[in-house]
Amino acid sequence: MTLKQYGQQLVYKGIHPFIKLLLKLGVTPNFITFTGLVLNVLATVIFIVGAEYGNRSDHSYVGWAGAVILFAGLFDMIDGRLARIGNMANPYGALFDSVIDRYSEMIMFLGIIYYLVSHDYFMSSLFAFIAMIGSVMVSYTRARAEGLGVNASVGLMQRPERILIIGISAILCGVFSANFGSDFRVEVSWLPFPIFETITIFTLPVTILAVLANITALRRLHHSKKELFKKMEQEGLNNQ
Repeated sequence: MTLKQYGQQLVYKGIHPFIKLLLKLGVTPNFITFTGLVLNVLATVIFIVGAEYGNRSDHSYVGWAGAVILFAGLFDMIDGRLARIGNMANPYGALFDSVIDRYSEMIMFLGIIYYLVSHDYFMSSLFAFIAMIGSVMVSYTRARAEGLGVNASVGLMQRPERILIIGISAILCGVFSANFGSDFRVEVSWLPFPIFETITIFTLPVTILAVLANITALRRLHHSKKELFKKMEQEGLNNQ
């Protein structure tokens, strides 16, 4: 069992009593999925409020938004587990989950980009936009490949990893800001920008995510190419 699978099983054990309660209450997986969307909207609202009413050196809004993002990510695990345990899995439910997850993620990135642009973190906002593109393409490539009959769930930056990176780094940024000061920075005289400041705790992981998510999407494209040609060869042999 891989570390990811082990961690996933631990989470499933932790949420199992809650899932049993949801089943008794008659809560549907689609309702849980929609709740996750509402929570991501709330995270975006926190980012926007921080952009409009917070000052550039106050990153507490980033921390609170990160906490909500992580909480919303938990609902992303609950809906699928609830559907399987409650025998409520169906094709429309899978489609609904995929569509709402894309909305949730793009709305989340809207909040992040809005916050960064409003506080003049231009380069960081650009990388956040690239991260959004990569995130959407990771999911789209897998969905399109599966529609053509091949599995493309390879690579690092799947949705759980993306949510963990954004949520944890945002919380750490808020905690660091509260304990060491929001205007903390490290500068060198010959550079026109600081090599580190408090927001870097959040924006550096987002930048790394931007790179790795797009690499993952391209890796899935390459993997799908090999699998599709292999499938074509097998179908050709079977037709002979």
